[in-house]
Amino acid sequence: MKTSVTTLLAAGLLATTALITGSFAADTIKIGVSGPFTGGSSSMGVSMRDGVKLAIEEINKAGGVNGMKLVAVERDDEAKNELGVQIAQELINKEHVVATVGFINTGVSLASERFYEEAEIPVMNNVSTGSVITKQFNPPDFEANYIFRNAANDTIQSSMIAEEAVKRLGFKKPAILADSTNYGQLGKTDLTNALAKMGVTPVAAEKFNIGDTDMTAQLLKAKEAGADCILTYAIGPELAQIANGMAKLGWKVPMVGSWTLSMSSFIDTAGVNGNGAIMPETFIQLPNTPKRKAFIEAYQKATGLDRMPSPVSAAQGYDSIYLLAAAIKQAGSTEGPKIRAALENLGEKVEGVVTVYDHPFSAADHEAISSNIPVFGIVKDGRVVPAHPEDLDGDKVIRVKPKA
Repeated sequence: MKTSVTTLLAAGLLATTALITGSFAADTIKIGVSGPFTGGSSSMGVSMRDGVKLAIEEINKAGGVNGMKLVAVERDDEAKNELGVQIAQELINKEHVVATVGFINTGVSLASERFYEEAEIPVMNNVSTGSVITKQFNPPDFEANYIFRNAANDTIQSSMIAEEAVKRLGFKKPAILADSTNYGQLGKTDLTNALAKMGVTPVAAEKFNIGDTDMTAQLLKAKEAGADCILTYAIGPELAQIANGMAKLGWKVPMVGSWTLSMSSFIDTAGVNGNGAIMPETFIQLPNTPKRKAFIEAYQKATGLDRMPSPVSAAQGYDSIYLLAAAIKQAGSTEGPKIRAALENLGEKVEGVVTVYDHPFSAADHEAISSNIPVFGIVKDGRVVPAHPEDLDGDKVIRVKPKA
């Protein structure tokens, strides 16, 4: 009899646990948040994560999605490809996330996202910009593509950089300095192709590694080749070494590069040597719309920071959650194929910080950001401000992707 009672009690406990677990699962929606929260890329990763958390908090306060609360499952990939792969498998198989947002580094994205594709779980790249990222799993080679993005890809950025340097600023002899990562080398290729369309060949194209602190050799080659500007594809700490290296050589030419020149790890490490650096931005920390003003104030209150370490990452992280929430609401489901289908045909406009998303995706187009949306920022005394204020005048304040 004693054994029977014990067995019954144990069975009851298991049943109760199952009910509690089932209830928890039924009332929540797990979203993976993957990025580098430590290391040289952390200003991007932490800013993205903080933007994501703000959006989740707002959505949950408003009642959640289809009566369910969003839950962020955060993982630090340290900008390491192999760790990103491990995290992807953990989020899929152990945490059972219904979608993942994040990915800062192009290499980590390319290494990790195939696992989500195989599991039919949508990914919203909200920072990584390698042009190939959303194209790896396109039909007809794959039945459906689960990789989306709400960041300006490197085809857009490289064309903007080339246009700015050659046509707007009038430079004729650019040199390219790019890091050895997938991000740097793929970006260098995109930039070289964009320059070629204008009939311009870089006078030098130099490579360096993550963690390098002396760019003298690369800069001397660019200087000796007669470079009149430096075009960059790299991450903040190494970009600062380029600016500081020019100062040590007593050689100052303008830096025009990808959006990473807006990172705090560039601005703070370069100091006055970073002034004048120009980059494409989907978001500059300006309260020039009510939505942006509210977002900036909420971010400052939540983090205690006046200046966002990476405003672009924070804004795109925030918007990525609202895009996913709209898709889950429309799908009426947390099943991956239904969320993907909803993203490809979103019926409601989503007011984001970067833009107003009106049918941002289709089955053939998984890029929410079009070439007309980014504007140029410039580093000035420790902050990024508009390089060309006229680009944000009047109805240009909110730039919207053209209808297909």
